[in-house]
Amino acid sequence: MENLFEALKNAVEKYEPEKAKQVAKEILIAQIDPLKAIDEVLVPTMEQIGEKFDKMEIFLPELVVAAEAMQAATSILIEPLKKSTELPKTKGKVVLGTVFGDVHDIGKNIVKVMMEVSGFEVFDLGNKVPSMQFIEKAEEVNADIIALSALMATTMGSQKEVLELLEALGKRDDYIVLIGGAPTTPAWQEEIGADAWAETAAGAAKIAAKWMKEKGK
Repeated sequence: MENLFEALKNAVEKYEPEKAKQVAKEILIAQIDPLKAIDEVLVPTMEQIGEKFDKMEIFLPELVVAAEAMQAATSILIEPLKKSTELPKTKGKVVLGTVFGDVHDIGKNIVKVMMEVSGFEVFDLGNKVPSMQFIEKAEEVNADIIALSALMATTMGSQKEVLELLEALGKRDDYIVLIGGAPTTPAWQEEIGADAWAETAAGAAKIAAKWMKEKGK
């Protein structure tokens, strides 16, 4: 398992999408838990690459190809998860996006995959999403959850802005608000009045399912 995990890590770090896809297939053949490969290899590797990009140690072309390698591997690894789940995609509706001012969407993309595998219908707004757009989309699709990703400390305030808008519009109780992203913390969640905070993509899906169960949905 360790050799395959190392090979997967290397494929992403060396910007090799086809190699990443091949290693992902080998992981499935070896009957290794695909979630472990995603959570223990792909997520931390992409976080490290994202940090290098932020420090200008690598540039946009490298970041894009690394993301392609990650997504190529993920597309292979999630197939058995989709097939094994007996839950229809009716657990709830999630409006997801990276908040205004933040261009990062790799972590958000993984959250989307994990939410969908867990049985949620996900409406992905992408990155740099204006705060009001989250609310408008949630109203349009009758969403249960609004999930806000912030990967930069300078954009965390946009998560707070969404909650302030919900309060001002008298709609705060209409949605479960879930936040996440590298600079966020449980203390920040409490400070801005969000319902939940998730540290990982898999954790976000589990927390969303828990909240829906508590809501009786």
